[in-house]
Amino acid sequence: MVQRAQTDDLYGAALGPDGLPLDENVQGEVQQKLDVVCNTIMLRTFCGCSNSIARVASEEEDVPRCCSDVMGDNAFAIGDYVAVFDPIDGSKNIESSLPVGTVFGIYRVAPGTKASDKSFLQTGNHMVAAGYCLYSATTVLVLTMGTGVDGFTLDPDKGTFLHTHRDIRIPSSGPIYSFNEANFHDFSSPVRRYLDALKEGSSSVGVRSNARYVGALVADVHNVLINGGIYGYPGTRPNPSGKLRLLYESCPMAMIMEQAGGAGSTGSGRILDVMPTEIHQRIPTFLGSVENVYELDQFHQYYSDENSE
Repeated sequence: MVQRAQTDDLYGAALGPDGLPLDENVQGEVQQKLDVVCNTIMLRTFCGCSNSIARVASEEEDVPRCCSDVMGDNAFAIGDYVAVFDPIDGSKNIESSLPVGTVFGIYRVAPGTKASDKSFLQTGNHMVAAGYCLYSATTVLVLTMGTGVDGFTLDPDKGTFLHTHRDIRIPSSGPIYSFNEANFHDFSSPVRRYLDALKEGSSSVGVRSNARYVGALVADVHNVLINGGIYGYPGTRPNPSGKLRLLYESCPMAMIMEQAGGAGSTGSGRILDVMPTEIHQRIPTFLGSVENVYELDQFHQYYSDENSE
Protein backbone atom coordinates (compact mmCIF):
# COMPACT_ATOMS: atom_id res chain seq x y z
CA MET A 1 0.00 0.00 0.00
CA VAL A 2 2.82 2.40 0.86
CA GLN A 3 4.46 1.71 -2.50
CA ARG A 4 1.14 2.39 -4.23
CA ALA A 5 0.38 5.54 -2.27
CA GLN A 6 0.91 7.91 -5.18
CA THR A 7 -0.89 5.87 -7.82
CA ASP A 8 -3.79 5.15 -5.43
CA ASP A 9 -4.15 8.84 -4.48
CA LEU A 10 -3.01 8.33 -0.89
CA TYR A 11 -0.55 11.22 -0.86
CA GLY A 12 -1.29 14.47 0.94
CA ALA A 13 -3.48 15.58 3.83
CA ALA A 14 -6.62 13.60 4.62
CA LEU A 15 -9.80 15.47 3.66
CA GLY A 16 -13.22 15.44 5.30
CA PRO A 17 -16.61 15.27 3.55
CA ASP A 18 -16.48 19.05 3.10
CA GLY A 19 -13.23 18.79 1.14
CA LEU A 20 -11.22 20.49 3.90
CA PRO A 21 -8.27 18.91 5.75
CA LEU A 22 -9.23 16.88 8.82
CA ASP A 23 -8.51 18.34 12.24
CA GLU A 24 -5.06 17.74 13.66
CA ASN A 25 -4.69 14.51 15.60
CA VAL A 26 -4.04 14.37 19.33
CA GLN A 27 -0.32 14.92 18.64
CA GLY A 28 -1.03 18.25 16.94
CA GLU A 29 -0.06 16.81 13.55
CA VAL A 30 -1.98 17.13 10.29
CA GLN A 31 -3.26 13.66 9.39
CA GLN A 32 -2.15 12.32 6.04
CA LYS A 33 -4.40 10.14 3.88
CA LEU A 34 -2.17 7.16 4.49
CA ASP A 35 -2.30 7.80 8.27
CA VAL A 36 -6.07 7.43 8.25
CA VAL A 37 -6.16 4.34 6.03
CA CYS A 38 -3.38 2.53 7.91
CA ASN A 39 -4.91 3.39 11.28
CA THR A 40 -8.16 1.72 10.24
CA ILE A 41 -6.29 -1.35 8.97
CA MET A 42 -4.27 -1.67 12.19
CA LEU A 43 -7.34 -1.29 14.41
CA ARG A 44 -9.27 -3.97 12.57
CA THR A 45 -6.27 -6.28 12.23
CA PHE A 46 -5.42 -6.31 15.94
CA CYS A 47 -9.05 -6.54 17.04
CA GLY A 48 -10.11 -9.05 14.40
CA CYS A 49 -7.13 -11.41 14.38
CA SER A 50 -8.29 -13.44 17.40
CA ASN A 51 -10.17 -13.23 20.69
CA SER A 52 -6.95 -12.30 22.55
CA ILE A 53 -6.81 -8.50 22.20
CA ALA A 54 -9.57 -6.59 23.98
CA ARG A 55 -8.50 -2.94 23.58
CA VAL A 56 -6.25 -0.91 21.30
CA ALA A 57 -4.53 2.48 21.53
CA SER A 58 -3.30 4.37 18.46
CA GLU A 59 -1.17 7.44 17.98
CA GLU A 60 -3.90 8.78 15.71
CA GLU A 61 -6.71 8.66 18.26
CA ASP A 62 -7.32 10.64 21.46
CA VAL A 63 -8.30 7.69 23.66
CA PRO A 64 -8.02 3.89 23.56
CA ARG A 65 -10.87 1.92 22.01
CA CYS A 66 -12.56 -1.34 22.91
CA CYS A 67 -12.34 -3.94 20.16
CA SER A 68 -16.10 -4.43 20.30
CA ASP A 69 -16.43 -0.79 19.23
CA VAL A 70 -13.87 -1.22 16.44
CA MET A 71 -15.48 -4.39 15.08
CA GLY A 72 -19.10 -3.52 15.87
CA ASP A 73 -19.59 -6.79 17.74
CA ASN A 74 -19.60 -7.39 21.51
CA ALA A 75 -17.90 -10.74 20.97
CA PHE A 76 -14.61 -8.86 20.46
CA ALA A 77 -14.71 -7.24 23.92
CA ILE A 78 -13.06 -10.28 25.53
CA GLY A 79 -9.31 -10.75 25.66
CA ASP A 80 -6.28 -10.88 27.94
CA TYR A 81 -4.13 -8.41 25.98
CA VAL A 82 -4.08 -4.79 24.83
CA ALA A 83 -2.20 -3.47 21.79
CA VAL A 84 -0.55 -0.09 21.17
CA PHE A 85 0.74 1.19 17.85
CA ASP A 86 1.80 4.00 15.57
CA PRO A 87 0.24 3.04 12.22
CA ILE A 88 2.57 5.11 10.03
CA ASP A 89 5.73 6.50 11.57
CA GLY A 90 7.40 9.25 9.54
CA SER A 91 4.36 9.98 7.37
CA LYS A 92 5.92 13.28 6.31
CA ASN A 93 8.39 11.17 4.31
CA ILE A 94 5.64 9.69 2.14
CA GLU A 95 5.49 12.40 -0.52
CA SER A 96 9.29 12.31 -0.85
CA SER A 97 9.26 8.52 -1.34
CA LEU A 98 11.46 8.07 1.74
CA PRO A 99 11.16 5.16 4.19
CA VAL A 100 8.29 5.00 6.67
CA GLY A 101 7.22 2.32 9.11
CA THR A 102 4.78 0.88 11.65
CA VAL A 103 5.55 0.31 15.36
CA PHE A 104 3.54 -1.82 17.79
CA GLY A 105 3.58 -3.42 21.21
CA ILE A 106 1.36 -5.83 23.13
CA TYR A 107 0.75 -5.90 26.89
CA ARG A 108 -0.96 -8.53 29.00
CA VAL A 109 -3.89 -7.34 31.13
CA ALA A 110 -3.15 -7.62 34.85
CA PRO A 111 -4.34 -11.01 36.20
CA GLY A 112 -7.81 -10.92 37.72
CA THR A 113 -8.83 -7.71 35.93
CA LYS A 114 -10.73 -6.84 32.78
CA ALA A 115 -9.12 -4.79 30.03
CA SER A 116 -9.63 -1.05 30.53
CA ASP A 117 -7.76 2.17 29.82
CA LYS A 118 -5.68 1.51 32.94
CA SER A 119 -4.42 -1.72 31.35
CA PHE A 120 -2.22 0.39 29.06
CA LEU A 121 -0.46 2.15 31.94
CA GLN A 122 2.24 -0.43 32.59
CA THR A 123 5.99 -0.27 32.36
CA GLY A 124 7.58 -1.72 29.25
CA ASN A 125 8.85 -4.61 31.37
CA HIS A 126 5.32 -6.04 31.13
CA MET A 127 5.27 -5.98 27.32
CA VAL A 128 4.94 -9.49 25.89
CA ALA A 129 5.68 -8.66 22.24
CA ALA A 130 6.93 -5.75 20.18
CA GLY A 131 7.80 -5.12 16.59
CA TYR A 132 8.06 -2.79 13.67
CA CYS A 133 7.60 -2.98 9.94
CA LEU A 134 9.89 -0.98 7.67
CA TYR A 135 8.58 0.02 4.25
CA SER A 136 11.62 0.84 2.14
CA ALA A 137 13.57 -0.86 -0.68
CA THR A 138 12.18 -4.03 0.88
CA THR A 139 9.42 -4.52 3.44
CA VAL A 140 10.92 -5.92 6.63
CA LEU A 141 9.08 -7.04 9.78
CA VAL A 142 11.21 -7.14 12.94
CA LEU A 143 9.63 -8.94 15.89
CA THR A 144 10.40 -9.97 19.45
CA MET A 145 8.28 -12.03 21.81
CA GLY A 146 10.75 -11.78 24.66
CA THR A 147 13.17 -14.49 23.50
CA GLY A 148 15.36 -12.69 20.99
CA VAL A 149 14.71 -10.73 17.81
CA ASP A 150 13.98 -12.04 14.32
CA GLY A 151 13.39 -10.36 10.97
CA PHE A 152 11.10 -11.32 8.11
CA THR A 153 11.23 -9.93 4.56
CA LEU A 154 8.16 -9.71 2.35
CA ASP A 155 8.26 -11.69 -0.87
CA PRO A 156 6.05 -9.45 -3.06
CA ASP A 157 5.42 -12.19 -5.61
CA LYS A 158 4.10 -14.68 -3.06
CA GLY A 159 2.68 -12.12 -0.65
CA THR A 160 4.32 -13.88 2.30
CA PHE A 161 7.06 -13.00 4.77
CA LEU A 162 10.24 -15.09 4.69
CA HIS A 163 12.39 -15.61 7.80
CA THR A 164 15.51 -13.81 6.58
CA HIS A 165 17.11 -12.46 9.79
CA ARG A 166 17.51 -15.05 12.54
CA ASP A 167 18.44 -14.02 16.08
CA ILE A 168 19.41 -10.43 15.25
CA ARG A 169 22.22 -9.14 17.46
CA ILE A 170 23.26 -5.50 17.48
CA PRO A 171 27.04 -4.86 17.64
CA SER A 172 28.19 -3.87 21.15
CA SER A 173 29.30 -0.51 19.69
CA GLY A 174 29.01 1.15 16.33
CA PRO A 175 29.93 4.22 14.28
CA ILE A 176 26.44 5.44 13.34
CA TYR A 177 24.67 8.23 15.20
CA SER A 178 21.17 9.26 14.25
CA PHE A 179 19.97 12.57 15.76
CA ASN A 180 18.10 15.51 14.29
CA GLU A 181 20.97 17.95 14.59
CA ALA A 182 18.81 20.84 13.43
CA ASN A 183 17.84 20.89 17.13
CA PHE A 184 21.45 20.76 18.33
CA HIS A 185 21.44 24.14 20.11
CA ASP A 186 18.21 23.23 21.92
CA PHE A 187 19.63 19.96 23.26
CA SER A 188 20.87 19.73 26.84
CA SER A 189 24.58 20.20 27.55
CA PRO A 190 25.24 16.44 28.05
CA VAL A 191 23.76 15.62 24.63
CA ARG A 192 25.66 18.41 22.87
CA ARG A 193 28.92 17.32 24.49
CA TYR A 194 28.28 13.71 23.54
CA LEU A 195 27.59 14.57 19.90
CA ASP A 196 30.72 16.72 19.76
CA ALA A 197 32.74 13.79 21.10
CA LEU A 198 31.30 11.50 18.41
CA LYS A 199 32.22 13.93 15.64
CA GLU A 200 35.69 14.57 17.05
CA GLY A 201 36.42 10.86 17.40
CA SER A 202 37.08 11.24 21.12
CA SER A 203 34.22 9.02 22.29
CA SER A 204 34.70 5.46 23.51
CA VAL A 205 33.83 4.20 20.00
CA GLY A 206 37.34 5.29 19.06
CA VAL A 207 36.54 6.39 15.51
CA ARG A 208 34.89 9.41 13.97
CA SER A 209 31.22 8.54 13.74
CA ASN A 210 28.93 8.75 10.72
CA ALA A 211 25.71 10.77 10.81
CA ARG A 212 22.67 9.01 9.36
CA TYR A 213 19.20 10.52 9.80
CA VAL A 214 16.14 9.73 7.67
CA GLY A 215 13.53 11.36 9.89
CA ALA A 216 11.50 8.19 10.46
CA LEU A 217 11.99 6.34 13.75
CA VAL A 218 11.66 2.88 12.21
CA ALA A 219 14.15 3.52 9.41
CA ASP A 220 16.74 5.15 11.66
CA VAL A 221 16.47 2.55 14.43
CA HIS A 222 16.65 -0.33 11.93
CA ASN A 223 19.88 1.09 10.52
CA VAL A 224 21.35 1.28 14.02
CA LEU A 225 20.11 -2.21 14.90
CA ILE A 226 21.82 -3.76 11.88
CA ASN A 227 25.05 -1.75 11.86
CA GLY A 228 25.53 -0.57 15.45
CA GLY A 229 25.57 2.90 16.94
CA ILE A 230 22.97 5.09 18.61
CA TYR A 231 19.64 6.70 17.77
CA GLY A 232 18.48 9.65 19.84
CA TYR A 233 15.53 11.95 20.14
CA PRO A 234 16.39 14.02 23.23
CA GLY A 235 14.33 16.61 24.97
CA THR A 236 14.82 20.19 23.77
CA ARG A 237 14.30 23.57 25.38
CA PRO A 238 10.85 23.97 23.76
CA ASN A 239 9.96 20.29 24.36
CA PRO A 240 11.78 18.92 27.42
CA SER A 241 10.11 15.52 27.11
CA GLY A 242 11.13 15.13 23.48
CA LYS A 243 8.88 13.97 20.67
CA LEU A 244 8.55 10.20 20.93
CA ARG A 245 5.66 8.57 22.73
CA LEU A 246 6.56 6.18 25.54
CA LEU A 247 3.89 3.51 25.07
CA TYR A 248 3.86 2.89 21.34
CA GLU A 249 7.24 4.14 20.12
CA SER A 250 9.92 4.20 22.81
CA CYS A 251 8.93 1.06 24.75
CA PRO A 252 8.51 -1.27 21.75
CA MET A 253 11.82 -0.09 20.29
CA ALA A 254 13.57 -0.41 23.65
CA MET A 255 12.30 -3.97 24.07
CA ILE A 256 13.59 -4.87 20.60
CA MET A 257 16.97 -3.29 21.31
CA GLU A 258 17.40 -5.04 24.65
CA GLN A 259 16.35 -8.39 23.22
CA ALA A 260 18.98 -7.90 20.49
CA GLY A 261 21.70 -7.17 23.05
CA GLY A 262 21.44 -3.38 22.94
CA ALA A 263 19.96 -0.78 25.25
CA GLY A 264 17.20 1.81 25.54
CA SER A 265 17.60 4.79 27.85
CA THR A 266 16.03 8.12 28.76
CA GLY A 267 19.50 9.44 29.57
CA SER A 268 18.95 8.72 33.25
CA GLY A 269 17.55 5.19 33.26
CA ARG A 270 16.00 2.32 31.31
CA ILE A 271 13.04 3.23 29.14
CA LEU A 272 11.34 -0.04 30.08
CA ASP A 273 11.34 0.99 33.77
CA VAL A 274 9.33 4.18 33.20
CA MET A 275 5.75 4.01 34.50
CA PRO A 276 3.44 5.89 32.10
CA THR A 277 0.88 8.29 33.51
CA GLU A 278 -1.06 8.86 30.28
CA ILE A 279 -1.52 7.15 26.91
CA HIS A 280 0.29 9.74 24.79
CA GLN A 281 3.11 10.53 27.23
CA ARG A 282 6.37 11.62 25.58
CA ILE A 283 9.86 10.78 26.77
CA PRO A 284 13.50 11.48 25.78
CA THR A 285 14.70 8.39 23.95
CA PHE A 286 18.11 6.88 23.18
CA LEU A 287 18.40 3.47 21.54
CA GLY A 288 21.30 1.44 20.23
CA SER A 289 24.48 -0.44 20.99
CA VAL A 290 25.01 -0.99 24.68
CA GLU A 291 28.40 0.76 24.80
CA ASN A 292 27.17 3.80 22.90
CA VAL A 293 24.08 4.18 25.08
CA TYR A 294 26.08 3.62 28.27
CA GLU A 295 28.50 6.36 27.26
CA LEU A 296 25.64 8.77 26.61
CA ASP A 297 24.23 7.99 30.07
CA GLN A 298 27.65 8.80 31.53
CA PHE A 299 27.61 12.19 29.80
CA HIS A 300 24.22 12.86 31.41
CA GLN A 301 25.64 11.93 34.79
CA TYR A 302 28.81 14.00 34.52
CA TYR A 303 27.46 17.13 32.81
CA SER A 304 23.89 17.38 34.06
CA ASP A 305 24.75 20.30 36.34
CA GLU A 306 25.58 22.45 33.29
CA ASN A 307 21.88 22.50 32.32
CA SER A 308 21.09 24.79 35.25
CA GLU A 309 23.89 27.24 34.51
